[in-house]
Formats: sequence, C-alpha cells, structure tokens
Amino acid sequence: MKADELLKEIEKLPLHKRMYLVEKTLHTIRKKEDLDQMNLAAEALYSDYKKDKDLTAFTDIDFEDFYETR
Repeated sequence: MKADELLKEIEKLPLHKRMYLVEKTLHTIRKKEDLDQMNLAAEALYSDYKKDKDLTAFTDIDFEDFYETR
C-alpha cells in the first residue's frame, strides 16, 4: 500500500482510533531512536572497555553466587 492510500484509509477512521494510531507510531519511533542511541554509545565505548581493565573489573564475579546477609 502506498503512503497516499494509507493516509486516505487513516482519514476514514474515527478520531479516537486515529489518535491511538498516532500515539503508537510515535512510541515505536521513540523506542527505535532510543535503541539507536544506546547502540551508538555502546560502540563509542567499546574500545575503552576492551583496553581498560578497571572498567570491567567487577565482571569477573558476575557468575559467582550472591547471598544477602541479614
């Protein structure tokens, strides 16, 4: 379906359904943008984490059992 056809179909919907469609569309755009930004940040810091062992010091204990003391 082409964009102009899609817009014509959307215009036929009742207002509350069009608003719902807009909200869902914006949500998916924001979610994708957030994911893209996180991926860019991870890529930018990747070399730092590979070179600087102080940044990953605590990952050595990731698989050890943890018990809360009370």
